[in-house]
Amino acid sequence: MSETRREARAKTSKRGCGVIAAVLVVILAIGGGGAWFAWTNYETKIREVLGLPADNDFTGTGIAPEVQIIVEQGEYGDAIAQKLVDAGVTKSFDAVYQLLLADSSIVFTPGSYTLKTEMSAASAVAILSDPANRITLKVTIPEGSVITKTFATLSEATGIPITEFEAAAADPTAFGIPAKAPSVEGFLFPATYEFNPTQDATSIIQTMVDEMNVRLDALGVEPSKRFSVVTFAALVQREAGSDPDDFAKIARVFQNRLDSGWKLESDATVAYGTGNLHTVWTTDEERADASNPYNTYVHKGLPAGPIGLPGEVALKAVLKPKPGPWYFFVPVNLKTGETKFSETAAQHGAAVQQLQAWCNANTANAAYCD
Repeated sequence: MSETRREARAKTSKRGCGVIAAVLVVILAIGGGGAWFAWTNYETKIREVLGLPADNDFTGTGIAPEVQIIVEQGEYGDAIAQKLVDAGVTKSFDAVYQLLLADSSIVFTPGSYTLKTEMSAASAVAILSDPANRITLKVTIPEGSVITKTFATLSEATGIPITEFEAAAADPTAFGIPAKAPSVEGFLFPATYEFNPTQDATSIIQTMVDEMNVRLDALGVEPSKRFSVVTFAALVQREAGSDPDDFAKIARVFQNRLDSGWKLESDATVAYGTGNLHTVWTTDEERADASNPYNTYVHKGLPAGPIGLPGEVALKAVLKPKPGPWYFFVPVNLKTGETKFSETAAQHGAAVQQLQAWCNANTANAAYCD
């Protein structure tokens, strides 16, 4: 079994004291040149033998330049002490390590920290042991975001090129996403994250996928049902407005259509399939295009995959739709998100006319309807 760093140091210390004692006898006889050589090469041990205070620590809070120190998960004090001296932050391993041995309450939170060179052990440890000093990259991904927008937002926050996110996401199964999923779309949970500056595109995507799985686990969604649940929830997320109470009603509309063998006829899915990710408006030609696998006017059932990132409200809505007889819905005020739910085509037609009247009421309203 290999000896620990501490055991090795203890053995070296015992041997070193004997050696230094002998060296001191010799240099006293040799004179100045020998004394200079011994002091240069054995200063710490000579100080111990002579009882002189150790000169193994800097004073103050450091000087330029700044140094980035990363505390890894599971790293202990000896590794951190060595990392600090190697980076020129502290003067010696012992200055830090002895400080840590003297105070067992000092703990380190994994992350990246900014320090300076030539810092005292105490000042360096004070920064590293305070989680508030961690450097984090905070980014918020809104519900309903599509993957292209998500990668652009992540790139802006982290400085990682969009192309690296795209390359990392090329194989969705590498993140544990169901093989039938066309992409990572839908499986990155929308939320506010604090990423470590050392994380790469793959690590960031995995963090977001893991968060989605945590949410699905909490909701009791079995792995075999996750693709359909996320796909359905993304549809509801994209079609719903700002009123969270509407989510479960919209889920009921689509569930009623599925149960009755109807096509879902969602413009949002058609628009996604055309690549027009900024809108849910479509043309007659686009709604008739059978080559679009996301065209729910032509193809029965759910679309080919998620059309955005669903949040928790949407996930809960598809798992427990609100009871009701509705087969139609349409927003009648795109500014407030007010939505009308209908049982019949005639009722729905009247609601559509109400929306058209709202759009034509003034130029401000018309801007929402483009």
